[in-house]
Amino acid sequence: MKNEELWGEVEKKVVPLHWQWKLIPTPLWLYAIMALTPRSLGPCGFMPLWLYGLKAHCASPHFSFFIFNFSFSTMDIREKLIDQLIDLAFAEDIGDGDHTTLSTIPASEYGAQQLIIKEEGILAGVEIARKVFERFDPDLEMTVFIEDGAHVKPGDVAFVVKGSVRSLLQTERLMLNIMQRMSGIATTTARYQAELKGLKTRVLDTRKTTPGMRLLEKEAVKIGGGCNHRIGLFDMILIKDNHVDFAGGIPQAVASVREYLRRNHKDLKIEQEVRNTEEIDQALEAGVDRIMLDNFTPERTREAVKHIREKNPTVEIESSGGITLENLRKYGECGVDFISVGALTHSVKGLDMSFKAVK
Repeated sequence: MKNEELWGEVEKKVVPLHWQWKLIPTPLWLYAIMALTPRSLGPCGFMPLWLYGLKAHCASPHFSFFIFNFSFSTMDIREKLIDQLIDLAFAEDIGDGDHTTLSTIPASEYGAQQLIIKEEGILAGVEIARKVFERFDPDLEMTVFIEDGAHVKPGDVAFVVKGSVRSLLQTERLMLNIMQRMSGIATTTARYQAELKGLKTRVLDTRKTTPGMRLLEKEAVKIGGGCNHRIGLFDMILIKDNHVDFAGGIPQAVASVREYLRRNHKDLKIEQEVRNTEEIDQALEAGVDRIMLDNFTPERTREAVKHIREKNPTVEIESSGGITLENLRKYGECGVDFISVGALTHSVKGLDMSFKAVK
């Protein structure tokens, strides 16, 4: 059976009240635009370009389909990606129906719920929450009192949503999962960036994100005042120690990268991870765009920055590895441009909040 035919059968069997999945084919024009689009740069260094052809597998092992085609530089495609992520999350949570709600709440029941903050932090995910409600039931009415990026405290009411009680109950968990996660990331990021107050150094995220949630988690980092590093393996070159060892050295690795980019008509910035002064000199000689000081102590970092700046005052410098909230400022005071911190996303605690009925 073809994907399209099987998809029709799935829609017949699994159709929650107000939404349906839609098969998104890979348009040829999108690949053409991707091939011609140059890199996009911003104040935070490497900015996202394209992620495409990501194969998503349904819970059934019998079929798969291409579902994500998007550009972070094209707003409408980005919106489609978020819609698809929401659809997948609903499919995971609701399946063929929320039988508890359907069996206990009349279809005509109308009511309201409010998002109550229970912990101090930075709010993030309000706009995504709006998309969750609209995607499931366009008739839900959301009134926002506190926007993304605002500092919140226990007792604050971020928004109220009115409409079908069935819809409110079925969207509650997905909305809370997203908002708690994003707000926790934004809060943690703001705490890290605050430690660097008065310095030029910016906090970067990493690829250590929850599978399928990277776009939202990196958006939360920006809401918290941090910067995005590369979105994935496709939007910049980052030559790490294993690449160097397998390639035979930094000169060989960088030379291979430049040839690959030339041959494939790609324009990507090159970052080189280094472990010592010898590798720093090799990276400088190779003319990379950014040098990552991996697992350097603050003392070694200060010496490395001085060494690099004497030879090249414009190359970007990033510190990474073993950096915590407690020693973050010591690294920033060394003069690095960026500090990448995996803890912003890989082990963050969600911000406590609840979605309660308005009586």
